[in-house]
This record gives sequence, structure tokens and C-alpha cells, in this order.
Amino acid sequence: MKKSFNSKSNTNNKYAMPMLTAVLVVVILVGVLVLFKDRISGDTSALDSLPNYTEVKGKIVVDGLKYEKQPHLGNAAATVKVIEFADFKCPSCKKWTEQYMDQFIKDYVDTGKVEFFFMNFAFLDRDSYLAASAGEAIYKQSNEKFWEYVHELYDNQGDESKIWATEKFILKFVKNNIDGIDFDQFETDLKNQTYMFDVKEDFKIAGSFGVNGTPQFMVNGVLLKDSSYESLTAAIDAQLTAASN
Repeated sequence: MKKSFNSKSNTNNKYAMPMLTAVLVVVILVGVLVLFKDRISGDTSALDSLPNYTEVKGKIVVDGLKYEKQPHLGNAAATVKVIEFADFKCPSCKKWTEQYMDQFIKDYVDTGKVEFFFMNFAFLDRDSYLAASAGEAIYKQSNEKFWEYVHELYDNQGDESKIWATEKFILKFVKNNIDGIDFDQFETDLKNQTYMFDVKEDFKIAGSFGVNGTPQFMVNGVLLKDSSYESLTAAIDAQLTAASN
């Protein structure tokens, strides 16, 4: 009997560890699924109010750069027209604005040499489109306030790899940082995505001219090969020299 008891005990021990391991695996999988479900639910909620280019209806005709529709700085009679193609989620756009924008405006825009334009190339994610749409809504109220929006939004830029420029974020951000606009009208335009067609139109036109990233610059209709400040100023100076001869 003693030998039989030990055999049964050994058999139980043989199966105990695999069973315990299986139970632990199931518990871990359940935990992971719960966390994953919560993550998906949160992401879905954040994405609900974000636009999608495929949902933006309307015929887009690519027939030029449409300078007249873009936010701008400087004298309309300036010899050189410069367009910056940008995405509000782009860290390099933020860096360029912080490092070079003020000096560029001082040296070229305020002196009457350049008229400077901003054109959306919102491509990084769906909240890029919404941030661009918000900018368009502000621009339609005030060109001056649009440039405030540019600087302030870059100052509050989130992680490029995450969805941060949500409807909730933008509404709170604009209310707290951009004075002197009709906020109720802005809120209506943002929620209705009133200017998403303009954002998509900018994207399509820019792409047709070879824009494939941000920031990129165009000088008198010629897209520059790189976005360095040196290349931009050299191209402008060359145009100014040619115009003076």
C-alpha cells in the first residue's frame, strides 16, 4: 500500500506544475485582453471626432498654388513669394519656426523683399488634419490671429507618434491662448470641419508640385531640394539679384 500511495503522489506532482502554468497563462492572457480592450476603447473615443481625407467630399482642381487663399505675411508687391509647407504635428516645423522664423521675418519680410505664405501639408495623422482645419478656421476670421495660432500651437506641440491634437485639446487650447476671435464661430467650424476641404485641397496641390514632407519651401514657384535656412535664403537672394539686373 505504501508503494501504491507514493506512485499516486508522484503522478499528482507530475501534472500539478503544468496545470499551474496553464492557469497562470490564462490569467495573464485575460489581463492583457482587458488592458487591450481599454486601450482600444480609449483610442476609439479619441479618434471619433477626427477627420479623414476620404470622407472629405468635393472636386479638387489642381490649377496653381492659389496664393490668394493662403495665410500670408509681408507686402503683396514683394519680388519674391515664399511658401512654407508645414504640418502642425511635425517636430522639424516647430524647430524651424522657433529657430528661424523671427530672423527670417526681420530680414526678408519686414524689409519688403518677400511675401511669405503658409500652406498646409497635413500628412502625419488624422489629428494633423484637424489642427490644420482649426488653423484655417482662425485664418478665415483673422490672418493676424492665424500666425499667433502657429506660434502658440508649436509651443504646445505633443508627441509626433501620438494622437494629441484632438477636438477637445484644440478647443481648450484656442480658448486659453488665442484672444480676439469669435470663439463660438470657431467651435462651430471646428466641430463641423468646415474647412477640411481647404486642408485637403492644400495637400493635393502641394503633392502635385512634389512636396513629400515638412517643412519644405518654395521660392517663386520652385520647390527647394532641402529645407535648410541657408538654402532658403540663398534661393531668395538669387531671385532678388536676378530681379535687380
